[in-house]
Amino acid sequence: MKNISSNVTDELQAQTGVKVERCYQCGKCSAGCVLAEDMDYPPNYMIHLLQTGTKENLDTVLKSKSIWLCLNCENCVGRCPMEIDIPKVMDFMRERSLKENKQSKAAKDIIAFHRSFLDCIKFTGHLYEIGLIVGFKARTMHLWQDVKLAPKMFTKGKLKLFPEMVKDSHNIKNIFSKTKK
Repeated sequence: MKNISSNVTDELQAQTGVKVERCYQCGKCSAGCVLAEDMDYPPNYMIHLLQTGTKENLDTVLKSKSIWLCLNCENCVGRCPMEIDIPKVMDFMRERSLKENKQSKAAKDIIAFHRSFLDCIKFTGHLYEIGLIVGFKARTMHLWQDVKLAPKMFTKGKLKLFPEMVKDSHNIKNIFSKTKK
């Protein structure tokens, strides 16, 4: 097994400030995670896989559903005696998973929502619900799911026909261009 720890964990630490080697596997993060039961690997095991430094274990993390299920609620950080910021690790791994095209097939809908949400923010600077829904439906082909809810939501003012745009969209474009680097 090829050791990749100096590569990925150094990049992870440089971009997030998180040192995965500090984790001593107490399991408090997983015990406090509201989604641990739904994950294919609980948070402490994900950190353990990264600590081993093998390419195979990195691929396991990148292809896991767990990185996409993390809510970034930070319960794990609050419970961790070493204050390891697992949500930052999960965010880093999501982006790396997309970059290397190693997403979990089980997370297809989550990834579609993730991309649709970011596209809305990128183009309007705000959440535009109709844009989010159209982007999600087009990516997943769940075209008729929840379609009966739309008229009721529209009449109650929950769905705006046109997006609200930020005044200085240049700043939003700069944020997205910086994150691509």
